[in-house]
Amino acid sequence: MSKKQKTMGKRQEPKQIVWVNALYVIVSIAVVLLLWHTVSSPGMKSAKVFASPAAVLEALVSKMKTGKIWEHLGYSVGRVLTGFVLAFIAAVPFAFLMGWYEPFRRFFQPWISFLKCIPPLAFIPLVIVGAGVGESAKVIVIFIAAFLVMVITIYGGVVNVDNTLIKAARVLDSSDSTIFFKVVVPASTPYIFTAVRLGLSSSLTTLIAAELTGAQVGLGQMIQEASNYFNMDVVLMGIILIGFVGITFEKIVTFFERRLTAWQEVRQK
Repeated sequence: MSKKQKTMGKRQEPKQIVWVNALYVIVSIAVVLLLWHTVSSPGMKSAKVFASPAAVLEALVSKMKTGKIWEHLGYSVGRVLTGFVLAFIAAVPFAFLMGWYEPFRRFFQPWISFLKCIPPLAFIPLVIVGAGVGESAKVIVIFIAAFLVMVITIYGGVVNVDNTLIKAARVLDSSDSTIFFKVVVPASTPYIFTAVRLGLSSSLTTLIAAELTGAQVGLGQMIQEASNYFNMDVVLMGIILIGFVGITFEKIVTFFERRLTAWQEVRQK
């Protein structure tokens, strides 16, 4: 085989993988829609819970025409991003301090281990009493959920940095600050992106419960109100929208990860 043929084969292989992956996605979506249509068919007991795909689509179109869905979506995404960003800003330096300075780690690690065993939703009564039922209460609940999971993940990355790299840097007479910024931080970057994924996931998971603390608008409030009137098409629509928001966040994180960690082989998802 000539070099030209080998090169063409290598160029075509990624395209073939993309087409195969796309085919699997299409088949998967088709199977799920078929099962959804089946369980929502009249006469099925599950039809009381699962509205049909057509009904959910009709509910989405109706909400879009009134513009109400964009208001719900905007408030929910804003709360998630606000709580997550604040948690990320606090979690990154906190986790690095825990992983790098032993006295700091010994003091705070028992408390982090203790708090991670408590579901974030358990703090809602305390948050409501302390912050009321306004926007701050919802952001605080999301902050707690995202902060704990990101601290634990990033801290794990810092303490698991290859000790050989640190020893090699010390042999070259590097200072602690140089080792930290040139060795520890780059080696921990993949863990930071993992923490971002987990933090966003925790934020979305906590969103619905956070919006039950007296929210007047938001996807959680929309789902809660629809469930009170047994409008299962709107309930399913809200759940699906939250899933799409989560996938969007995941794709954005993956985009930046592949560009900021080009030195690491990132498995395409």
